[in-house]
Amino acid sequence: MGLSIVSVIILLGVLIFVHELGHFSVAKYFGVGVLKFSLGFGPRLISKKIGETEYVLSAIPLGGYVKMLGESENEEELPPEDKKRSFQEQTALRKIAIVAAGPLTNFIFAILAFAVVYAAGVPVSTSRIGDVQKDSAAFEAGIRSGDVIIAINDMEISHWSELVNAVSRSNGGQIRISIDREGGTFDVDVAPRPVKSKNIFGEEINAYRIGIGISDETVIVKQGPVGALYAGVEQTWGWTKLTCLGIVKIIQGVVSPKELGGPILIAQMAGSQVRKGFLPFIFLMAVLSVNLGVLNFLPIPVLDGGHLCFFLIEAVTGKEVNMKWKEMSQQVGFFLLMLLMIFVFYNDIARILSN
Repeated sequence: MGLSIVSVIILLGVLIFVHELGHFSVAKYFGVGVLKFSLGFGPRLISKKIGETEYVLSAIPLGGYVKMLGESENEEELPPEDKKRSFQEQTALRKIAIVAAGPLTNFIFAILAFAVVYAAGVPVSTSRIGDVQKDSAAFEAGIRSGDVIIAINDMEISHWSELVNAVSRSNGGQIRISIDREGGTFDVDVAPRPVKSKNIFGEEINAYRIGIGISDETVIVKQGPVGALYAGVEQTWGWTKLTCLGIVKIIQGVVSPKELGGPILIAQMAGSQVRKGFLPFIFLMAVLSVNLGVLNFLPIPVLDGGHLCFFLIEAVTGKEVNMKWKEMSQQVGFFLLMLLMIFVFYNDIARILSN
């Protein structure tokens, strides 16, 4: 339990720091005054003022914020030399850049974190066959457990994911499989058969299989700097699409809201991954950084996405959104966010009690 608490504090601390650093850096780039950079909410544990900025570490590590000059003060009260450094005095496009920088930095961090994992090496299942189902297409073609599939339709493969993709792409058409059996090679023709399967959201889908199972054999695959960075971009894009699709499936009712998790689930996951080693923990951090980036772009007023909506309206119309409307929407957004927090805490506790 202690390890889980420490690991989740580190995990959330890093992700929140990265997010707020994005806002902070772009604000500073545009010459906007930053009064406070806070990690966490509630009672302050440590604070230090450097220049005009107060850096604060607070007791509740579930968020953070960057307070900029002019965000809350009456602009008329600012001295003339400070007014141009006020956030409110910036153009709509600059405001958009400052606000969008937070979640965008989370995506950049995810790319780099994934790249570190792939540069260090990840375990990949080989194309060696574990078991063969009786009366399956593979069984009837004479494929045996322990065989290694080295090519499909003359396309070389060495990893299980390549094998699965090649079979799926066949759409039931006959494929030629090249097999290595105890040093000897031969080819067999197999027609994958349609089966009912389920995707990660529990939806029933049609798939094609030849009736073989994965083995326990894995190899460590390391990427060079360019390959690792490419893998980082690929993984970040893949997890971004998956997160967006997951949100859509929840709205559609395909995925139950009970699947949502909060800080307790994150703590459990963090503790579990840190026990497996540094790289699994970094991988989890990258995935959650993507989730944080996507969620902050949602058009909920209290989140970055809500602020972006206001500034986009300002950019199009040339006028700021009425302050009364902003305040009302912020209150509604905050209320909805609190309901969501209560709900995910309830889910976490219900999950613990049911285990």
